[in-house]
Amino acid sequence: MRAILILIGLAALVVVGLMSVGLLKLNASPGSLPSVHVEGGSAPKVNADVAKIVVGTENKTVAVPTLKVDRPEGNSTAQ
Repeated sequence: MRAILILIGLAALVVVGLMSVGLLKLNASPGSLPSVHVEGGSAPKVNADVAKIVVGTENKTVAVPTLKVDRPEGNSTAQ
């Protein structure tokens, strides 16, 4: 990695040296973006069949079991 950075630095120094002596001249002309013309169009049309969901309430009677607890008389923990 260091070797690559050293080579890039040396190349930059060579380019700067050549430009300062006058052996290398870079001529650049300003560029421009291409012109683009857009005419009207339309977005794609999509038809979707979706399911219908019906939400409602309904009264129902639910049987709840009863629970009976029998405690033996001899094993009382309260004092």
